[in-house]
Amino acid sequence: MNASAPIWPEGRETEMNVFAGFRAVVDMPEADEVVLRIAASSVYRAFIDGAFCGHGPARAAHGYFRVDEWDLASRLAPGRHVIAFEVAGYNVNSYYLVNQPAFLQAELVADGQVLASTAGAGVHFAGTVLNARVQKAQRYSFQRPFTEVYRLAPGGDRWRADPDAAFKATDCPGLPEKRYLPRHVAYPTFDVRTATRHVSRGTVRTNEQPGHVFKDRSLTGIGPSLLGYRAEELDTIPSIEMQTLAIERHEDVGEALTPDTRLDLPANTFHVVDFGLNLTGFFGARVACTEKTRLLFVFDEILTNEGDVNFLRMGSAQLVTYELGPGTYELEAFEPYTLRYLKVLVLDGACRVSGVYIREYANPDAGKGRFQSSDERLNRIFEAGRQSSRQNSPDTFMDCPSRERAPWLCDSTFAARAAFALSGNTAVERNFFENYLLLERLNQLPEGMLPMCYPADHYDGVFIPNWALWFVVQLEEYLARSGDRPLADALKPKVLALFDYLRKFKNADGLLEKLDSWVFVEWSRANEFVQDVNYPTNMLYAGALDAAHRVYGLPDCAAEAKAVRDVIKRQSFDGEFFVDNALRQDNDLVVTRNRSEVCQYYAFFFGVATPETHPDLWRVLRNEFGPRRKQSGAYPEVHMANFFVGDLLRLDLLARFGHVQQFVDESIEFLLCMAEQTGTLWEHDTAAASCCHGFGAHICHQYYRDVLGLRRIDPTNKTVEVQLPDLELQWCDGEVPVPDGVIKMRWWKKDGAIRHEVAVPRCYRVNVQKS
Repeated sequence: MNASAPIWPEGRETEMNVFAGFRAVVDMPEADEVVLRIAASSVYRAFIDGAFCGHGPARAAHGYFRVDEWDLASRLAPGRHVIAFEVAGYNVNSYYLVNQPAFLQAELVADGQVLASTAGAGVHFAGTVLNARVQKAQRYSFQRPFTEVYRLAPGGDRWRADPDAAFKATDCPGLPEKRYLPRHVAYPTFDVRTATRHVSRGTVRTNEQPGHVFKDRSLTGIGPSLLGYRAEELDTIPSIEMQTLAIERHEDVGEALTPDTRLDLPANTFHVVDFGLNLTGFFGARVACTEKTRLLFVFDEILTNEGDVNFLRMGSAQLVTYELGPGTYELEAFEPYTLRYLKVLVLDGACRVSGVYIREYANPDAGKGRFQSSDERLNRIFEAGRQSSRQNSPDTFMDCPSRERAPWLCDSTFAARAAFALSGNTAVERNFFENYLLLERLNQLPEGMLPMCYPADHYDGVFIPNWALWFVVQLEEYLARSGDRPLADALKPKVLALFDYLRKFKNADGLLEKLDSWVFVEWSRANEFVQDVNYPTNMLYAGALDAAHRVYGLPDCAAEAKAVRDVIKRQSFDGEFFVDNALRQDNDLVVTRNRSEVCQYYAFFFGVATPETHPDLWRVLRNEFGPRRKQSGAYPEVHMANFFVGDLLRLDLLARFGHVQQFVDESIEFLLCMAEQTGTLWEHDTAAASCCHGFGAHICHQYYRDVLGLRRIDPTNKTVEVQLPDLELQWCDGEVPVPDGVIKMRWWKKDGAIRHEVAVPRCYRVNVQKS
């Protein structure tokens, strides 16, 4: 980026929710190599002669920006072309994008010659503010910036495609120089997938009076700690207006939908279409309006029991609003959203909608692996895990691609295992850790504390002190996967600073007590038992101390980990179960009777307990807990776990301790309903929250490891450990990518024996064991 400079419409680089357009008309010569380099804040969308080209950038730490380089050699023939960008400068805090001044910097280079740039060599990109996107719009959620509201006229997008179209440029002076980083990760796939089924249609009544109007904190909590426009400043509040609608008539259709299917929508009518599974990306459609029309796209991952789309199911404002003049339009959302069902609703006017689609925004590397077995249910779950991974790792690991798009710790530990198994590389994980490495300090957090998700802003000062320990656990695994000792060593000061912060909370027994801010164990009753001494947190603390010792050779950390485990065993185990917490009363620490299922899994996961040291507890957990405990009602005094994260730990432990058939059976009971309903895996064990959560992709890692039998792949030392499983399956076949090629394995049963074949890159060694 040495032949250009960052620019933005003058004086508006720190203004909230400014939507800007930039374009250059270039005369393209014959060229073998053509590259378009782009960096931007907050988000850009690029076009070549009006056709979609790309979306970005990849996220980076505060003060850094990643550069995208799009290869356009096959798209730019000699002649005249329009290169155009739309850029959103949000300038608010969120868990999705950091709050930094808006800018665009771009260069079009052909065989080393700069043909166009922002404030540099070649033709200059001109810029303007695109007022067609309403600036004073409500936030999408607490975790994401603004909803999209547009007021469009026909032909308003001609500037993106027609060199001769009018384009009223404004002054866009150069801005201070930025610090740039490579993208590192693969460019997303932008495959276009059309809606496949016409679910229903109907009519609505307007101006109904709801019994209760839901107002999310993203609407009511605007202020210094949550930036945005206050309700009284908003031009329109679609999330409230939508609650004044009532369905008057609902008709099931249940017919196949093709790109040519036309959906006619007079005023106060709707159609619901289905994409067949959850997808993440930019939905769009062809729209022809016969009069001035107000059109809303409303979406969600599931349908309500009544067959409707509940746009407020997760507290987010899951809708995009258009006010359209008479004419035809090719509409496409600017931001990526996650949905299976799309409701097309007209409140005023009339239009015809056709060609409903979603342009995917997903990591293509997640498609490299392959898994098949004789049980189609496992194959379906594996593909749901793959979808959850590809949609949650476009540039870093995210918890969900919908409500938050946030790079959360803990989630990332399990997402990273899956990503490596599916892609054969650690590129996304490297970005994840590099972003933390480059973080200098968030003033709202105490010295030494790592943010619970990052890149993100935390103006309210909230952090999860124990979640930072998952950073250390994952770092050990990253080093084993990648062999990236330089990055691990560079992160050592942050690991040590974290431990220094936490040691301020050690009590006389050596346990962490009365941690500040939000102590989080999982989404269950366990979150009510987090003070004063939370034993699952201390189990995690011991695991992180041991991980730090193994990464950096810190025997004091190993000794402390052992001491912490010994104290937990004495205090927390009541002879039957591990207790969740103890309270400080009159200077004495009093162990409660609060017991949760997830606490038991933490104990086994982090080595406080083993089936050998606590055989009776393990027998009870194995035989009387699990997916059927809701029906059996066993041990009602032990609060049930949720999928995030207790059920996932349970599945991992079952396989770790040799109960692989039980793991397989329970994975079906836990996950098949998710795969069947949305084609993705969920945050909770019900559809109450996100239905596409990245950590759920961990099942792909487990199926490779425990069902296919590729027990351990060490790309650094070029070794593969195979453990042939003893399962009811008749066969299993798979391919796992590695940096040096592909590992292929299959096993099958014949004549009462398990036969197998393993093919590895030439430099790898294989060790085979029977289960």
